[in-house]
Amino acid sequence: MKLLFIVDPLAGLKPYKDSSVAMMRAATLRGHAVFAAEARQLNVQHGTAHAACSTLDVRADDDWYRVIETRDWLLKDFDAVVMRTDPPVDTDYLLATHLLGVAESNGARVLNRPACLRDFNEKLAILNFPQFIAPTLISADASAIGSFLAEHQDIIVKPLTEMGGSGIFRLTLADPNRNAILETLTHHGRRAIMAQRYLPAISEGDKRILLIDGEIVPWALARIPKTGETRGNLAAGGTARAQPLSARDQKIAETIAPWAKDHGIFLAGLDVIGDCLTEINVTSPTGFQEITAQTGHDVAAQFISAIERGCSTTICP
Repeated sequence: MKLLFIVDPLAGLKPYKDSSVAMMRAATLRGHAVFAAEARQLNVQHGTAHAACSTLDVRADDDWYRVIETRDWLLKDFDAVVMRTDPPVDTDYLLATHLLGVAESNGARVLNRPACLRDFNEKLAILNFPQFIAPTLISADASAIGSFLAEHQDIIVKPLTEMGGSGIFRLTLADPNRNAILETLTHHGRRAIMAQRYLPAISEGDKRILLIDGEIVPWALARIPKTGETRGNLAAGGTARAQPLSARDQKIAETIAPWAKDHGIFLAGLDVIGDCLTEINVTSPTGFQEITAQTGHDVAAQFISAIERGCSTTICP
């Protein structure tokens, strides 16, 4: 197969932790040709989606890639186009999904589907599963958020478009910076944010559960906050611990997996704190390398195998 990965600049990817690197290495080990491009290199000519794509020689060591050549390709000529650009889901990101939508209409197989990247905000998607979430408010109104805080006493507030723990605050009634935080996050009442009841179970980790083409990876990655932190995100200094799924984790995953597959979400990362679903990540879910290193379950190989199965049931380029 020929696989194109739409990623952030290759030089910035970390070979010891980035799931995109793990995917490319797994594809190479299985004999597939690996290509890379950045979202800014997508273009449409005469109604057909193209990109300046680099053919990669992918390696197992720290010096993990070499660019063999870069030239223009039709996206429909790849067996799969894997969108792995990190948030924020800003105007540039949304425009890229529209260009990938053109590629899809040309016959390209894009993972995740461009429409689902637009339709399912990673924070708001949990509202489809109210039975699994903590008390939650979406609002730009500081007074409404203040009332929510008064009701629950201890809450988490976060923007709807960021990743890696960026912009997440824990608020209590005694916080002297409460008003300033809400003014900043809501852009003085112009932008809705999410408020959720604080979950003390965060001390046991923010669990990442991966779904691949409707299948559940049998290990969760608990991101444990560092001392003095309320965020478990690895980007915020959390430590990673792979662990079996609890019965509640399994129930959440089994409920969401068919929904995700039906909506064109090939890869999803569910975030669960204690018994509560907190996010459904669809842009660039990570955790592959940590789970594989700690358990021996090769998540990247599972991912590439799922692409292979999908290609075997369709007419691939």
